[in-house]
This record gives sequence, structure tokens and C-alpha cells, in this order.
Amino acid sequence: MAERLSAREAVTALADDATFAELPVPARRPKPDGPLGWPGYDASRARAAERTGEQESVVCGTARIGGTRAVLIAFEFGFLGGSLGEGTGDRLEAAYAYARERRFPIVPLVATGGSRMQEGMLALTQLQRVARQSALTREAGLAQVAVLRDPTTGGGWATLGAGADVVLALPGAQVGFAGSRVRPADADPAAYTAEAQLAAGAADAVVRPEELRETLGRWLRLLTCPSTTPAPPPGPLGGSAVLPATGWDAVRRARSPQRPRAAAYLDAYFTDRAAISGDRCGGTDPDGMLCGFGTHEGRTVAYAAQTGTATRPAGYRTAARLIRLADRLGIPVLTLVDTPGAANDAEAERQGAGAAIADLFAAVAGARTPVTTLVIGEGGSGGALALAAPGNTWATPDSYFSVIAPELAAAILKRHPREVEATADQLRIRPQDLVELGVIRGTVGG
Repeated sequence: MAERLSAREAVTALADDATFAELPVPARRPKPDGPLGWPGYDASRARAAERTGEQESVVCGTARIGGTRAVLIAFEFGFLGGSLGEGTGDRLEAAYAYARERRFPIVPLVATGGSRMQEGMLALTQLQRVARQSALTREAGLAQVAVLRDPTTGGGWATLGAGADVVLALPGAQVGFAGSRVRPADADPAAYTAEAQLAAGAADAVVRPEELRETLGRWLRLLTCPSTTPAPPPGPLGGSAVLPATGWDAVRRARSPQRPRAAAYLDAYFTDRAAISGDRCGGTDPDGMLCGFGTHEGRTVAYAAQTGTATRPAGYRTAARLIRLADRLGIPVLTLVDTPGAANDAEAERQGAGAAIADLFAAVAGARTPVTTLVIGEGGSGGALALAAPGNTWATPDSYFSVIAPELAAAILKRHPREVEATADQLRIRPQDLVELGVIRGTVGG
């Protein structure tokens, strides 16, 4: 289990020295034993206040983290289990409004057991207030980066936690919609952990406490640097600058094991970067799609990069999530195309391959932020085209882009296998062919 810090200890561990300033507490005239007249509720609150030194389950304020000013919302689990009541909702609403007014990102440091029983449905409806404030903050183009502490359950997980743009979690933290006292008796406790949520695509990273301040500071810096200038395409890495002589030569070079892949291009392009993970629908595709934000020549650029394998549905959904987030924050996007095509096995179909690809097409088509694409290897059919920017796609000399792989095109046309190479020429899939056809803007390094 992760170490359980108080709200103020959590803030102190993350904030730059002497920069935390608590926000004014909204005034609310309390009713005896709360809105339901719950016997003993006032006494419970008094004991919680004496034990923690707090008057509510959240502490809200501003601080610099790695030099970036943000609004922090720190839950105090020692105050009635960090539960949400009307007073909590008042503080959360005021904190979100303050962040929008000052255009600060929001960092919820979540540690809660859910809604407060002693306030009944009035406590539960605070989740609607939080959801509304989060939605307004997204519309304002401000980032929300959540840190999941122990425990993060119930409505706090389903709003402040899972609803954030980037979700970081502490190792071993209990994370799940169902708290420990309401799960089925035979439930696997390992499913309700930060690590399980990362594996399921619901969290972006599990971060050790000693690394959290640096990691959070990097994320805040990356997500608060909008730009209207398109990302320049990367230069080619390795290989020959000479364009391929034939269509089959283009295919052979793109499929070469020696050709640089996405990770090498990202390492060369960015001075630092931070990855997002997961499609928020239960899936990840770490072997097929790399997504995140990085620094290129002093400014933030988002990236979604295929790795040369068949892309899974979760990979397409993660890329769509990345592009929509970058679009909201006004950050330009770089995409790297490199796939023989979308995964086409039965499991991919069950996972909604068609819908995932359609969603990525829609995200790219609807993006207002500039998107730049570089084809670095295989451009296999619609599974590759979904990631390509219309009107701003480039290619390296070691790449091709085709309606379908030449072997499959020959099979569909009922041609003999020895005609595959000729078919590749007829498809006009070389980088220079694509320029002539108007499919791409140009080649890099060729």
C-alpha cells in the first residue's frame, strides 16, 4: 500500500518552496447534523477536525510545481475518509472557477473513499458539480493532471481522477470505482490497484513518490505551452538519401529490419518527452502506438507514432485521445506513420477495430491545431492513412504508402505471385510517386 500523506503533506511534497497559498473558503451556513439531520454527524466532523486540523475533506490553493503555477486540490483522507459532501463541493467549485479565471492548470491530489453517507443524495450530487466544473475547464483549454493517492475510489475516482487529461498514480495505491467495503467478496484485490488501472488503459503512469514532483512539473510545463506553428517534419535517420528506384525497392527498404523505427525518431526529435498510455476504454497498445508530449526546439509538440507493427484498436483510440487533448490545449501534433496495416485478427474485430479507426480519422479531420505527418516506413492502407494529416504529410526515402500491400493487391487481382513486384510499380507507392500524385507534400532528405 502506498504511504498515506495528509493533504498538506502531499502539497508540501510537490510544491516549490514557499509557493503554496490557500484559497479562501466559500461560506456556507451549516445545519445541525447536516442537511439530513444525521444524528452524531456534527460530533463526527468535530472529531475529524481535531484529528486532522482541517474543517473539510479538501485543501485548495495555488502553488508552483517545477516553476508552473497551478491550482492544487488536495484531499484529506483523515477527514471522514476524504469523502465528498456539500462543503467539499463548494470548495471544489470555487477552485475550478479560480483556475479558469487565472488560466491555471488544475492538479487534483485524490485520496477519497467516495461520497459522504451522512449527507445522502445531496453528497452524491456533488459529483455532478465536479463534472460540470471539469467540463468548463476543458472547454477553456486548461489542463487537468490528476495524482491518484491511496485510496482513490468511488465518485472521486470517476470524476476528479479518471476524468483528468493525464492520470498519474502512486505505486500500490488502491484505485477503483468500488471501495474495499462494497466489492464482491470474491473480487480479486489486484484489480483495484494503480498498476491494474495502468494495465487497463485508465492511467498514464505509475510514478514513485520521489519522482512525482519532477514528473508532475514536466507534465505541467508541457501542457501549458500552446503554439499555432505547425511542427516541422523530422529529418530522415540512417539509410540512404536516394529515393527508391522501383515500387518493390520502396517496399523492401521500408520493411528492412535495419531501418530506424519510431522510438529512434522521437529520441532524435525531442529533448524530453512524457508518454500517455491507454485508450480509457480498457485497452493499451504499447507495442504498436507511442503517444505523448515532448519539447522540440523549445516548444511543446504532441506525438502519436506507429512502431512498424499492426496497430491494435486501443492504439488508434489512444492516438485519437492524444490528438483531441492537444487540440483543446492548442498544441501542434506530429504523427509518424509506420504500419503494415491495422490488426485484422478476430480479437481486433471484437475490440472494435473499425470504430477505433473511424474515431482517429475524425480526430485528425476535426483538429484545429496543426498536424504534421511523416511516413517513416510502411504506410499500409487505411490503418496508416487514419494517422496522416491531409495536406501536410511527408515521407522519408525509406518508406512507401499504398492502398494495400502489393502482395495482397496481387492476390485480390488474381495475379501470380511472380507479378507482385510489377504490381508494386503499378500502384505507384514510392515517395516520389506520392508527391507527383499530390498525396504527400514532399520527401525529407531525398
